[in-house]
Amino acid sequence: MKLNKLSILAILIFSISISCGKKDSNLELSVSHNISNGKIQINDTLKIVVNGLKINTEQDHLSKLLFTLKSGIKNIELKPINVKNEYHFSLELLSLGKKELIIKSKESTVKIAFTLLNDKTPEILDYKIINTFPRQKFNYTQGFEFHNDTLYESVGQYGKSKLLKVNYKNGQIFKEIKLPSQYFAEGLTILDDKIHLLTWKEKVGFIYDTNFNEIKSFNYNLSKEGWGICNDKKHLYKSDGTEKIWKLDSGSQNEENYIEVYTNKNKVVGLNELEWINGKIFANRYLFNGIAIINPKNGAVESVINLSTLKNKVTQHKQLDVINGIAYNSKRKTIFVTGKMWDKVFEIKIINNE
Repeated sequence: MKLNKLSILAILIFSISISCGKKDSNLELSVSHNISNGKIQINDTLKIVVNGLKINTEQDHLSKLLFTLKSGIKNIELKPINVKNEYHFSLELLSLGKKELIIKSKESTVKIAFTLLNDKTPEILDYKIINTFPRQKFNYTQGFEFHNDTLYESVGQYGKSKLLKVNYKNGQIFKEIKLPSQYFAEGLTILDDKIHLLTWKEKVGFIYDTNFNEIKSFNYNLSKEGWGICNDKKHLYKSDGTEKIWKLDSGSQNEENYIEVYTNKNKVVGLNELEWINGKIFANRYLFNGIAIINPKNGAVESVINLSTLKNKVTQHKQLDVINGIAYNSKRKTIFVTGKMWDKVFEIKIINNE
């Protein structure tokens, strides 16, 4: 039997149509959920209904699907509870921010993007001033931290960046070094008697001993820029101007992962000077007159210290700039705060949290 070209084409089309017809549409997953406008709060239970999956027994629900959550730079495999053909996920142990739930069967994959928010409005805290100390007026303060009762400070701006060791009681400078003009100094923190100093856009940080001898430098591989930095005596925590706070290995300074800082409504960007105080991260937010108190486990802004009246208590001049500078004095159990181009340092205590 001889086949002409038209006959061969007809057979091919028929074969393709049969092949496509064999595809079981029941294996295509469709998903419904209780996420509203792409957001859900941390105290909610995420509920997922998956349609299009052939189920023979109750155990098939969990054996035929893989649930993976993309959170930060890591993927987490989730184990849901099956409740009447719904998959329930507790969110309480997750960090806040942008997430992607990936639901995968043998034949199909569905991705659900959402933002996880805190469930409580931040508490507004007040403070009282314990002492006021003088300081040099024209320091563009970036980093601010105590070490052995001595105040260390980093000062920014290109061509003016430097590292200072200061007597906090009278503003006397014990020691200072200037950075090369191509660097804009940012936050600093001291861990294991080593000063970790960030630069802004240069994507490099420097490590010094407490006598300002340079030990080494380190690069930012994943984080956008250098803003603030603090430590919990084991790890470093670094902000980059976005809503992210990066957790760094203290030895290699590599970014291991990050938390995203959120309230019950929105993300919080522009996190500047950081300080670790009693298990929380205290952060100045650039251009805002206060301190956000952040849960380092999940990124929730739990409370805010309103410092809006402080700027009026310093000498007013044309170059006066924003609040920036948080240093906890563990001996006095008080917080020292200042600002860019301020001529005073204020020792304060939180009224609502004593």
